[in-house]
Amino acid sequence: MATIKKFEDIIAWQTARELNNKVGVIIDEGKLQKNYRLIGQIEGSAGSIMDNIAEGFERSGNREFLQFLYIAKGSCGEFRSQLYRAIDRNYITQNEFDDLYNVAVKIIVMLQKLIDYLEQSELKGTKYRTRN
Repeated sequence: MATIKKFEDIIAWQTARELNNKVGVIIDEGKLQKNYRLIGQIEGSAGSIMDNIAEGFERSGNREFLQFLYIAKGSCGEFRSQLYRAIDRNYITQNEFDDLYNVAVKIIVMLQKLIDYLEQSELKGTKYRTRN
């Protein structure tokens, strides 16, 4: 696996940012305007995915990073559930649902691969390096 120097290098974070931007377009188009609570929830869970990846990485330790990756993965599940609520109320089209759902699943797969890698890694994070 390539060395990641900043959270912006993480492909899962980049994809979560893409997902967040897609959600922003749907919100800006007024698709969910009938349900302000759902707007906040969908926007919040989409943002939580990328935010937790970033926060976990910046903690500089694998144990904490793993914890935040699991939270990000949970936010992906929450997001997908909220998509069902949006399509069930005809706030979004089937194509919009499919696009957002597929990106969320792609993120989950990437997060699980990163989790698996970190759990098997001998490296424990930069804050555990020996200081000279």
